[in-house]
Amino acid sequence: MKELKLIQSDPYLKPYARAIEGRYDYFVRRERELTADKPLRDFADGYLYFGLHQTSKGWVFREWAPNATAIYMIGDFNDWHKSEGYRLQSLGNGNWELELPKKAMKHGQLYKLLVEWYGGAGERIPSYATRVVQDDRTKIFSAQVWAPKAYRFAHKVPVKTERNKSGLFIYECHIGMGGNAERVSTYEEFRQNVLPRVDALGYNCIQIMAIQEHPYYGSFGYHVSSFFAASSRFGTPEELKALIDDAHGRGIAVIMDLVHSHAVKNEQEGLGNFDGTPYQYFHAGSRREHPAWDSLCFDYQKPQVIHFLLSNCKFWLDEYNFDGFRFDGVTSMIYRSHGLGEDFNGYDSYYNMNQDGDAICYLTLANKLIHQVKKSAVTIAEEMSGMPGLASPIKDGGMGFDYRLAMGIPDFWIKMIKEVKDEDWKGGHILYEMTNRRQDEKTISYAESHDQALVGDKTIIFRLMDSDMYWHMEHGHSTYMVDRGIALHKMIRLITASTINGGYLNFMGNEFGHPEWIDFPREGNGWSYKYARRQWDLVDNENLYYSNLNRFDSAMIHLLEEKLQMEKDPKLGDHLPWVYNLWDKDGDQVLAYRRGKLIFVFNWNGQQSFPDYGFLAPVGSYKVVLNTDAQEFAGFGQTDDSVIHFTQDDPLYQREGKGWLKLYLPARSAVVLEKID
Repeated sequence: MKELKLIQSDPYLKPYARAIEGRYDYFVRRERELTADKPLRDFADGYLYFGLHQTSKGWVFREWAPNATAIYMIGDFNDWHKSEGYRLQSLGNGNWELELPKKAMKHGQLYKLLVEWYGGAGERIPSYATRVVQDDRTKIFSAQVWAPKAYRFAHKVPVKTERNKSGLFIYECHIGMGGNAERVSTYEEFRQNVLPRVDALGYNCIQIMAIQEHPYYGSFGYHVSSFFAASSRFGTPEELKALIDDAHGRGIAVIMDLVHSHAVKNEQEGLGNFDGTPYQYFHAGSRREHPAWDSLCFDYQKPQVIHFLLSNCKFWLDEYNFDGFRFDGVTSMIYRSHGLGEDFNGYDSYYNMNQDGDAICYLTLANKLIHQVKKSAVTIAEEMSGMPGLASPIKDGGMGFDYRLAMGIPDFWIKMIKEVKDEDWKGGHILYEMTNRRQDEKTISYAESHDQALVGDKTIIFRLMDSDMYWHMEHGHSTYMVDRGIALHKMIRLITASTINGGYLNFMGNEFGHPEWIDFPREGNGWSYKYARRQWDLVDNENLYYSNLNRFDSAMIHLLEEKLQMEKDPKLGDHLPWVYNLWDKDGDQVLAYRRGKLIFVFNWNGQQSFPDYGFLAPVGSYKVVLNTDAQEFAGFGQTDDSVIHFTQDDPLYQREGKGWLKLYLPARSAVVLEKID
């Protein structure tokens, strides 16, 4: 067997070649066993067979429940009592079926399953239910017959290669907290009120959280009960489809948080004890429950579980036209320890008995399937251990993700703001942390996501300003803390976004420094929605600095999308321009680096501005295309950005094609220049 490219590309992986090759061989063998050499996309059609479907004659319903002795459909149509007319018939292999005439049920009616087994029985929501609703009074969830006129998508999906020519710029969002009012917002309100903001800011992708139905709103959507049902608390399936369609019309891709790492423990709403056995979908024994998340862990070795989860991937692509997924909890999946208590400080941490080969195989199958179904699809792994090959092609020995989240970057910024004095911020160290990654794998960089905004934590703006942001964000009323916070907020985002090797992510509202934290309604806060919303009125008020921060974010995103273009790399193929460190002087706290025709210059020094500061750059003339100190971005406007800057010749560096570029660098500011000759 020829050595896999993943091993060839990294000499430190050679001692682990057998483990990596074994992982790849297991994937190939497993796919063949599951599909009998047919395309994987044909295997993942469970949602077309199981669940409730309209036919030319009426209705057909199917379910997988191998331990059941009898199953009845109960609902509005039979007063929630079991009756022989609604009893499912066993098809063998754990499959059950019920055929009904058209008059047996109608659109909008509620239903459940009554599943019986030896020694017990229980009401259950079908595992493939595509519509689940909660009663406002009793808070009980039920499946709902849903058969409206089929939604017709009007817009084509944005093409991946065009969308990624300058990187993926992701706007992470939550539908329910997307409104200004203290309540749960809707798909339609998001489409009308938030999507235009995302479009204006320049982001080319939205990542939607909490789509799969979940019983507890405060779980942020990560304790899923019904994997095929779009959460009804935000509206109807058609309204979600209209949102996605509208985004596509604007050239914006739409990906969703996909939770296949675990499931809610609830039995009546979820899969926890569906057919009377605790291990139908999940591990038996000590591996069944996640020790930190109070949830259940899927058994990825079972063919039926793989079929269920792969069908779930295809369903969201096929039925809703999603453009891909951010897979949640990948670290928890690929290690038997779930990554808990692990330091992952060397390659030995990745290739040992802690590795869950079945979970790794499932993720590899999922990535292959997703890209078979939709070539333009995007997959992102939320993974913190740094396992090599996660975002490498499957044929090379990787798992096939397009991107991995750079989860160390937000941790770095928290540490810097909390523990390091301003005068000790070193530009070279910051640049190293922004670019310390496997160059053969694309990543999504971010300064903060929803994780850093949750109650008990602090956003970057709140860490920088603290209580001053409550009283001094009006123009003309700022304090030193506010001025410092505004300046660093822009600089932190600029260096994070401009050093990407794949994409950049921002959580909804953080672009303008949304005040306070996220806290969903719960008993501890009196079931309040005060902190489970976005205060758009703040950014719309031109008298507040929030509007200036928003304006900067828009200018930054548009600049990077327009100017940071892909280059051909003989080893890496299409890739963003390399980050070349031009100048790094710790004593001054000045940093300069080049990407393509753009030069980024940072003066992290909070006490000293530098007139006529010189550093070596490619010979030519340069214009300013972005300045964090511009007044429109709540800066002090201390430079004339209309001036064209020319390099000054130096015989020592002439043969290298370099000259001295001299600029005025205000304290705590950054400027971006573009080479124009």
